[in-house]
Amino acid sequence: MRLVARSLVAGIVAAVLLMAASLSDLIASDEPTKPDPNDPALTARGKVVYAERCASCHGANLEGQPNWRKRLPNGRLPAPPHDRTGHTWHHSDRQLFDMTKNGTAGMVPGYETDMPAYKDILSDADIWAVLSFIESTWPQDIRERQQRIKLQAQ
Repeated sequence: MRLVARSLVAGIVAAVLLMAASLSDLIASDEPTKPDPNDPALTARGKVVYAERCASCHGANLEGQPNWRKRLPNGRLPAPPHDRTGHTWHHSDRQLFDMTKNGTAGMVPGYETDMPAYKDILSDADIWAVLSFIESTWPQDIRERQQRIKLQAQ
């Protein structure tokens, strides 16, 4: 009976250690879970992804499409700039992430836009990297304003 009890305890201890190791791997992941415009590696990754997936509409220099506030003949708005002249920084990081991942139409039912949802195109880490790149280009005063918006959204 003692042998059975010891085996049972050893099995429980092994299971607990295995679960702890798995949880540790999840917590210690190198994948970003928020933007960090001060991380050179993350912003470099974001710059590459932005160039591949975003620049064709939002501009190589984040300038957006011309007349981005004026509706096109199809009723949709052109792609806005992501630099300081646009309204990207008016949104919290979570809103920007959700708009990118699920599309604006995914957040505002019935809204028509040319921007696709990227959930099946980009990983969450790539979305955070792109947001890091975009935020890294903003001047300090815009970063501070966006930080206040982030805090209000929490």
